[in-house]
Amino acid sequence: MKNDVSGNRKNESGKMLSVCMLASGSKGNSIYISDGQTSILLDAGLSGIEIERRLKIAGHCPEHISAILVSHEHSDHIKGVGILSRRYKLPVYMSRETRKGSQHIVGNLPETASFQCGNTFQINTLTIRPFSLSHDAADPAGFIFSNGDIKIGIATDLGIATSLVKSQLKDCKALILEANHDPDMLINGPYPWPLKQRVKGKTGHLSNNDSGVLLKELLHEKLTHVILAHLSETNNTPEKALSEVGLALQQAKTKLFVAEQNHCSTTFCFK
Repeated sequence: MKNDVSGNRKNESGKMLSVCMLASGSKGNSIYISDGQTSILLDAGLSGIEIERRLKIAGHCPEHISAILVSHEHSDHIKGVGILSRRYKLPVYMSRETRKGSQHIVGNLPETASFQCGNTFQINTLTIRPFSLSHDAADPAGFIFSNGDIKIGIATDLGIATSLVKSQLKDCKALILEANHDPDMLINGPYPWPLKQRVKGKTGHLSNNDSGVLLKELLHEKLTHVILAHLSETNNTPEKALSEVGLALQQAKTKLFVAEQNHCSTTFCFK
């Protein structure tokens, strides 16, 4: 790794944050995040060509991306990192452990910088705070993105919502939360038993019910949007996820959405 990143340089923008879910699920994950001045990709788990295609469909220009940020080394999060980094000369931010685990997939990168969970850092005008997740990867991270008073929290690929996760995700304007599986569908589905054990274990993935319990704890009057992510195509449906997690919202005004595997979302703008 070339550099370690740290510090709390003052964010001068502070006006808006936008999010577009380019892909979400076991076949590939990627999220576009921008404040209008700095635009980054959180993970690039599709081919470079497919990520470029989805960015253009959503009205975003690949040439304007400032960096790629990597949550962990599983292939559905890093498949396109190397090619996009080399094609657009993009710096890649990841922890040292994730870099070691991803080398065989991402290859040589033009520029890298390391972060450490718990230490806030800056990518141009975006402030980013990574925090540790319980998942079967070398050093998996969730993230808080902030710009002025706006906070967006992202936590997918986690087997349990620890006290740390809950403390990091509080008071966000928007949340992207995992709702991976319906427990009955998982147990009665086609996965081999060891994989079922992995998915529902403490280092696997959150169920719809787990996500709802977490959301109920995080709910506050200024939380405007929740996007459910990393749904299993085999062990879940958008309808089940919306129904089960939606119970946590009841009469709240928070809007609930599901991110898709095969289509990019609209661009959500938060001010």
